[in-house]
Amino acid sequence: MRDSSAHAADRGGVRMTRYIAAAAVLLATAALAGPDEVALPDGYQERFVNYLDVDRLDRNRVRKMYVSPEAHAAAQAGAPLPDGTVLIMEDHDAQIGADGAPMFGADGRLIALEPVVNIFVMETNAAWSTANETWDYAWYLPDGSPRPDASFDGCFSCHASRAERDYTFTYWTFLRDRAE
Repeated sequence: MRDSSAHAADRGGVRMTRYIAAAAVLLATAALAGPDEVALPDGYQERFVNYLDVDRLDRNRVRKMYVSPEAHAAAQAGAPLPDGTVLIMEDHDAQIGADGAPMFGADGRLIALEPVVNIFVMETNAAWSTANETWDYAWYLPDGSPRPDASFDGCFSCHASRAERDYTFTYWTFLRDRAE
């Protein structure tokens, strides 16, 4: 008969091995993420749907959220987004007044300055296998070139917290609200 404490230790070892393996996959996946897989679509500002602007008072930023038009037409509330969906988050600095405080427009929203600060792209592709199922990420500079020092660990870990919402934050909510 096997000693139950030894058996429990073996199970713990197997569990720890699984955690280490999962962490290794996450780190390897994050290292492979980026513009090699996820392209910045040409003309996205004109062609994509700007479905939401988000004021980030904590960062004095306005984030403009875009979705590919094909995905927008096919997406259903509560369902995984269609293969090939591209979501873009475009950062703009907020206008700051002489007093150092952010300025607000007549609509009560932060006033976004026109230069783009960062462009973040996420795309789903059934052929990919990542820590976040089929989603991958890229970070671009305002001129459209890939950010050379980009790290995607934060993308994977933050979006992993929304696994039940197909790894998305604002678009899942947008679809739900649109359906109501």
